[in-house]
Amino acid sequence: MKQRIIFMGTPEFAVPSLEALIHGGYQVVAVYTQPDKRAGRGQQIMSSPVKQLALSQGLDVVQIEKFKVAGTVEKLAALMPELIVVAAFGLLLPPEVLNLPKLGCLNVHPSLLPRHRGASPVAAAILQGDEKTGVTIMLLDAGMDTGPILNQREVPISDEDTSGSLGVKLAKVGAQLLMETLPLWIEVRIKPQPQDDTATSYSKMIKKEDGEIDWRLSAQELWRRVRAFDPWPGCYARWRDKRLKLVKVLPLYGEKSNEPGRVIALVPPAPVTVGVETGDGVLGLVRIQLEGKRELSAEEFVRGQRDFIGSRLL
Repeated sequence: MKQRIIFMGTPEFAVPSLEALIHGGYQVVAVYTQPDKRAGRGQQIMSSPVKQLALSQGLDVVQIEKFKVAGTVEKLAALMPELIVVAAFGLLLPPEVLNLPKLGCLNVHPSLLPRHRGASPVAAAILQGDEKTGVTIMLLDAGMDTGPILNQREVPISDEDTSGSLGVKLAKVGAQLLMETLPLWIEVRIKPQPQDDTATSYSKMIKKEDGEIDWRLSAQELWRRVRAFDPWPGCYARWRDKRLKLVKVLPLYGEKSNEPGRVIALVPPAPVTVGVETGDGVLGLVRIQLEGKRELSAEEFVRGQRDFIGSRLL
């Protein structure tokens, strides 16, 4: 476990993997992460979760936006890495970096490859209605998540899971799987398996505007979108020219509506008291938040906004 390892990662998903390497006794000679960015209401400059952990552990941190900047690859080569471990770094590694370490570059990917290659695999699994997802430890090549597989582990997706909660589960499983896989890889006791390209699917980069609700979709699809886009970008509609965030919803089945977006009152045995007609079925509102106000249960919201029932959400 004395191999010289460089870790590359940025968001919270990568933190458990870096923690596992540190506590597992591996020699992490440097941590690469993306530059500090402005975030939050105050737009304060924030370091990535990976940088924060690395500094707390006294590790050397290198922040880069791209590998094409002069001297970047040369400085990395000077660290003489024998293995590079990547977890949600946010940058593709060029061939000159992939070919540097003798043990290659391993990636912790939050899906069961070749399903959901690409930028948003956790959200994609929820959007597609998958009953399970998982983590893949793969050997990186020049493609987008196309390298051979070293190990995989399944994780079930519950009806309560959001991208946030599922991401936390996958991060923990990924760190465990990485620790199980590394000794096998270092000791040449595991053989990479090529991916089945005929079973490939891709996940696109999520944009802020993806959170805008289209009431012509089915209640089932909208339920998945609310969960997939939590915590970011969130799902929202318009009411009284203000943004109404859908925090938690339930799909309820019924007749197709001629008036998608109309808010209706629900009665038992419905599990909630407020719903919205969609292109197919009714979307039950559990918790919502009007722009500039605090989050409320839909029932509480209606008590303060009597004209909500019967109105139309855009």
